[in-house]
Amino acid sequence: MSVAPPFCPASRADARLAQTGHALLDPAATLHYLGQPLGALQSLRPFWDALPGDPHLRDGGRYRRRRHGCWRVDAERCEPQPPRAHWQSLDYNALHGGFERWFEPIDPAMTSLPVWPALLRRLALSASRLRGAQPWFVEAHPFRIDTSDGIGRPTPEGAHRDGVDLVAVFLLARVGIKGGETRVFDAHGPAGQRFTLTEAWSLLLLDDQRVIHEATPIQPLDPLAGGHRDTLVVTLRAEGFQGP
Repeated sequence: MSVAPPFCPASRADARLAQTGHALLDPAATLHYLGQPLGALQSLRPFWDALPGDPHLRDGGRYRRRRHGCWRVDAERCEPQPPRAHWQSLDYNALHGGFERWFEPIDPAMTSLPVWPALLRRLALSASRLRGAQPWFVEAHPFRIDTSDGIGRPTPEGAHRDGVDLVAVFLLARVGIKGGETRVFDAHGPAGQRFTLTEAWSLLLLDDQRVIHEATPIQPLDPLAGGHRDTLVVTLRAEGFQGP
């Protein structure tokens, strides 16, 4: 049985994040939160059709496609950073942590769209309201999880933290799939919630120091046709990028 997502209004997003460690916005609230029209967000969508395969999957799968980019963001500036490896500690990612993972960069045509710096600056504002005003070191990950292996795993590492301060997960599309339930748990207690995001431009904000999260595997509704789930994951971290 599908569990209804516990959405909150855009005006309560930052307060809910501070109170509970996570906040979930429906598409209309996401537009309000970002201060952007739907057309501006939709201009990002075509870039998910040109994501290369993830060469680092340690379970041998072929189900994940992605790119990667880095920025330094504060209230006024959104400064792209030179390409760098994505790195996570084994403490946060037992499957893919402890080594440098290089991915193809995000298409500059995507990040040159006016909506892109506006999106990053709004997330930086949420991070500053959560931790105090400061520059934020931002990593962006466009993902496509498909069913080319019969099953796709959005989080092959299982329930995890990312080793950052704020995690934002935008759902862009669900095409021909079942599964993909999102689960958010208190990192220091038994409380948790589960729900399935189905509407494009739903947004989940996570205080990475307070909660752990995962998404369950996806399967195709029609094995012959296949399917996929597209997300944009943006992480914000104080005092620098993660590294060895």
